[in-house]
Amino acid sequence: MLSYSGYQVVNLKPITHSFNLEKITTRFSRTKPTDIILFYRQLALLLGSGIDILTSLELLQEQTSSRQLMMALGEVISELRGGSQLSAALRKHPKLFSGTSCRLLHIGEETGNFESTLRHLADHIEKEMAATKGVKGALMYPIMAGVLTVVVVVVLITFVFPAFGELYGSMGAELPAITQILIDAGNMFKSYGVYIFMVVVAAIILGLAYARSPAGKRRWDRLILRLPLVGRVSHLKELARACRNISLLFQAGLPMTEVIRLTAQASGNKVIVESMEDVEQSMLKGEGLSQPMAKNPIFLPLMVQMVRIGEETGNLDSNLQAVAQNYEIEAEDKLKSLIGMIQPAMTITIGLVIGLIALSLTSAMYSIYGQGI
Repeated sequence: MLSYSGYQVVNLKPITHSFNLEKITTRFSRTKPTDIILFYRQLALLLGSGIDILTSLELLQEQTSSRQLMMALGEVISELRGGSQLSAALRKHPKLFSGTSCRLLHIGEETGNFESTLRHLADHIEKEMAATKGVKGALMYPIMAGVLTVVVVVVLITFVFPAFGELYGSMGAELPAITQILIDAGNMFKSYGVYIFMVVVAAIILGLAYARSPAGKRRWDRLILRLPLVGRVSHLKELARACRNISLLFQAGLPMTEVIRLTAQASGNKVIVESMEDVEQSMLKGEGLSQPMAKNPIFLPLMVQMVRIGEETGNLDSNLQAVAQNYEIEAEDKLKSLIGMIQPAMTITIGLVIGLIALSLTSAMYSIYGQGI
């Protein structure tokens, strides 16, 4: 219409509003994995009942409780009306739909197994979520106990001990060394607490910024895998996730090089990602899957052996499912043992802190009595 009217288009830009409350709230809202699982299951149910894809998505958009997912589905519906496939439209929202999920959905569209693919994806995400939820739930008590202990100690040292220090100072008493150290620490926190807090916050911000850089991410992930007890649990969890992803993608009929690449993209550990990329490069040279895995110690012997057997027998997907279950069971057992060790250790630590504070106060009282003040 512009050209017909004699105008020449030089540049086109979308109108951007300086303040859009809906976009801001959507950006900060978070879609839970349960919302994605429910979306996949309900979409499979609606498609199976004979409802077309557009109507199904519109119904799910109205019913979802996640604002972020609702906005994404609106854009997906617009893409579908423009002639795009569902997998291509979902791929434009990587924060909600992973590359692995979109690739499997594309295969489901091509092969006609879209509904079963949706159900398999829902089951897959549900198993991963259950494993992650178990780790977070087990660590909740030690973390809360540790934070509470730190807060109590800081409050006592900052507010309680300086008051006792002023009282003892007015009496002219000579205090025991342990009491004097705690009082001096309290006075320091009281005088320079703001600066100490600012230094701690700055250190945390710098640490998080470094951890998000490629080099920092690699070192942090490597450290996590090497930690005693915790490292073994994290290692098993990462390998179990990799095994499930490889099994799911291989069962869908993808070539192994693409399977390994998508598995690497789905991993949250930089060390696992680099190891998977090395395996992919070796596979392109014709070395197979088990042979390059055997050269890297990050892949445990059970996984390598089961992959080798799966390559020989053609049962790679079922073998890796068995490995994933084995690793998840072992990780849960080790995690329970770790939590069983952490809880008594936290109790002993809290008891020692309280005992130290009580000892400093009582020793000061006895010192005053002994000096006849």
